[in-house]
Amino acid sequence: MNPLSILSSKGRQPSSSLKRQLVSLTVPIFIETLLIMTLGAVDTVMLSRHSDESVAAVGVVNQIVMLCFLVFEVINLGTSVLVSQYLGARLNDRVSKVVGVSLLVNLAIGLLISSILYFKASAILRLMGLDDVLLSEGVGYMRIVGAFAFFQALSLTASAALRASNRAIYPMLVVGLVNLLNIFGNYVLIFGRFGAPALGVEGAAISTAASRAIAMVILNVILFHTVLTRFPWEIFHRFPTRELSNLLKIGLPSAGEQFSYSSAQIIMTFFINMLGLEVLAARTYVVNIVMFGYLFCIAISQGGAITIGHLVGKAKLRGAFIVGKYVLRWALIITVSLSLAIAVSGRWILSLLTDNPTIISIGATLLWLDVLVEIGRPVNIFATNALRATGDVNYPFYVGLVAMWSLQVFGGYMLGIYFGLGIYALWLMIASDEITRGIIFIRRWWSMKWADKSFVGKSIPS
Repeated sequence: MNPLSILSSKGRQPSSSLKRQLVSLTVPIFIETLLIMTLGAVDTVMLSRHSDESVAAVGVVNQIVMLCFLVFEVINLGTSVLVSQYLGARLNDRVSKVVGVSLLVNLAIGLLISSILYFKASAILRLMGLDDVLLSEGVGYMRIVGAFAFFQALSLTASAALRASNRAIYPMLVVGLVNLLNIFGNYVLIFGRFGAPALGVEGAAISTAASRAIAMVILNVILFHTVLTRFPWEIFHRFPTRELSNLLKIGLPSAGEQFSYSSAQIIMTFFINMLGLEVLAARTYVVNIVMFGYLFCIAISQGGAITIGHLVGKAKLRGAFIVGKYVLRWALIITVSLSLAIAVSGRWILSLLTDNPTIISIGATLLWLDVLVEIGRPVNIFATNALRATGDVNYPFYVGLVAMWSLQVFGGYMLGIYFGLGIYALWLMIASDEITRGIIFIRRWWSMKWADKSFVGKSIPS
């Protein structure tokens, strides 16, 4: 493999057909991700009308729940990569086995996670340092949402398979429907409308759990009418250990990178909790706001990863490299532009969520500091998705493990807590981590060292 032969090949833009494929994937993924983020933001907005304490408690719980959901991603990330590469290589029989194994394994893992979140809710939240006021709000929410976490396990598996098979529009439509149901459920159960009791935080939890159950049913019905014609029952007689092995080879380091990131965020939240309720509430609001700034980056990176996976499966490495450059450029331009727009309007946005002037002041400053974060974050989102799609799954994990925990966690603690520089120093260390990893990942993509990592055999430059 000679990377220079690919880098020097003619063609600096993806072909029109590749651009159309990228758009057909990016648009529904963008809308789906927007709806998912809106769902979280709606919960925050509605709970902010209940109390800032509710927002802070649910913010901490959701971080823990999302960390647990990353366990499902061990299988789902592998599913997405293998399905996209196998479809590119036209190995359709192996697609069926991969999806069947994924559903089976994630159901078992989901039931285990659900049990832990329900029975250990209080102990977990105490470890996070929540005081008695926040604990009472958080435990009820975690028990309800956590008990039905296995619904999300099956939903995520179905979504991964549908996206990788160029059917991203279906998860988008399902999430749109579920969002409407969740908003209505929140309105009824948080505030006690139409004769229902006003349950506050627990009402939001019931609405979220019910919405996820509906999404799981619909997505799996669609899956078995499009990608699969039937469940591959033969896997119970002759279990496809090769496919499970490949799923784990991709999923463990890929989910490990995400697990490391989310764990670092939880530790950072623990540090921020030391700085007081108002600082913690400001951080929760800001995190929900800035997600909309990198929404497009998530969508085009995921769409680009599926396209890259198909190209790698077809042994078209030059096309994969060019698509990657194209995706990275637009992800960076759009994300930085949106983060600047959010920072400019930060005080106005925060005033819609809370009337606490301290929270608004802290949050507005954090939104400006977050512009630095968004210089590195889109590169990292692109690179982890793109490298994973090529089969280069270990490199992002090792880089993330070292950079996140040395810069963000250790550096953040030293500056923000030990030296007493507070939340702003913590945010600057988050930015330093994102930018450092971004520089490393750009060098990796241009080096072409990912070119021989495919799971469908040795690729040949096209």
